[in-house]
Amino acid sequence: MKYTFKGGIHPNDGKAATENKPIVQLAAPEELVFPMVQHIGAPCSPCVAVGDAVKVGQKIGDSDAFVSVPVHSSVSGTVKAIEKRRHPNGSVVECVIIENDGLNTMHEDIHAYDDIDALTKDEMIALVRKAGISGMGGAGFPTHVKLNPPADKNIDICIVNGAECEPYLTSDHRVMIETPKVVLDGTKLIMKILGVDKAYIGIEENKPEAISSMTECAKGYDGIEVKVLKTKYPQGSEKHLIKALTGREVPSGKLPADVGVVVNNIDTCTAVYNAIAYRRPLISRVVTVSGAGIKEPANYRVLIGTPFEYVIDSAGGLKEDVAKVVMGGPMMGIAQFDLSVPVVKGTSGILAFTEDEVKPKNYSPCIRCGKCVRNCPMGLMPLYINAYAQARDVEKCLEYNIMDCISCGVCSYTCQCEQLPSQNIKLIKDEIIRRRKQVK
Repeated sequence: MKYTFKGGIHPNDGKAATENKPIVQLAAPEELVFPMVQHIGAPCSPCVAVGDAVKVGQKIGDSDAFVSVPVHSSVSGTVKAIEKRRHPNGSVVECVIIENDGLNTMHEDIHAYDDIDALTKDEMIALVRKAGISGMGGAGFPTHVKLNPPADKNIDICIVNGAECEPYLTSDHRVMIETPKVVLDGTKLIMKILGVDKAYIGIEENKPEAISSMTECAKGYDGIEVKVLKTKYPQGSEKHLIKALTGREVPSGKLPADVGVVVNNIDTCTAVYNAIAYRRPLISRVVTVSGAGIKEPANYRVLIGTPFEYVIDSAGGLKEDVAKVVMGGPMMGIAQFDLSVPVVKGTSGILAFTEDEVKPKNYSPCIRCGKCVRNCPMGLMPLYINAYAQARDVEKCLEYNIMDCISCGVCSYTCQCEQLPSQNIKLIKDEIIRRRKQVK
């Protein structure tokens, strides 16, 4: 049986260029940039000063807020500057710039812990928070918050998201093939923290090697099942993954915990294991570097803070006819206009597309074909929300449940008139969120 959901699309997955490329550890650059904003929630403030010597894994930024996690240095060296720099999301934020000394001197806090089984739930959650772990699937929600749901939420299932439904991305795919035991050990620790005895690992059927690797390894773990998902976008969306694997539907305005489920990404499970077993903070992640505009597509384990241009150069550089570079996947990723920006915790991919792939839009009025409605995985009416978004009619947008939109991009992908409903809707959603913050 292949699990799935209603709606969605089947874009060309574009994964052939890197799905069989093993993960390569990328060497550290001479200078790294660490934004104090790398997750949903409160930003961090620097806890080092210019001229300070730092070690690998040393905390360099933190916040007292509950919905926040610290930032750590991924190299040893000297704090060169603390200044505003460009973030991959396009904003300008405070950053700590560290000059790498090339010595890779580890911080004293990083060490193996002999008796993991003796740790309590609260101790493990504290270690996850201390390690600076936020969701690595793209959203970037602080993991310790997700692992500590309110007492009135009866969590009984843990889901590990191995769908990786975005085209081109193969970072989770390679992690499942190369280090399945670490993923499963991390999943087991998450199950212990949540107090559940059942976990599902959902993997799309276009990853047979990953399915085989995880299934074979999972035989030694009680309560963990690998479930094969139908290849469909956006199968990796939390709500759709939950619906496909459990049949439970997350109500409008609610969270997975409201239906007894907590979802974590594949590489997040790896980070949780490293945090608890080795006290190792989140200082690197696997990044897929691909697209027709990349000369030598690859999967790299990249140190957080490494500039995009350094990563791209390591993959042979860009071809001459590159028209767009995107962080993340092509459906929900963020187009880049400055390649000096650094890899952050949520950087799953760096994709480069040529002029042939980035076709100019020939906008025409909506013909009410209904494709956006038929394919919307949230069951919304994108054509009407788009019209009201363009008219900046916030009340009507809310009436049509705009806040349930997950910004998956399906409506823009299927639009026969080459309109951009997903982008228009996202702009109004951001405006609504800003207004609500101002009211508070």
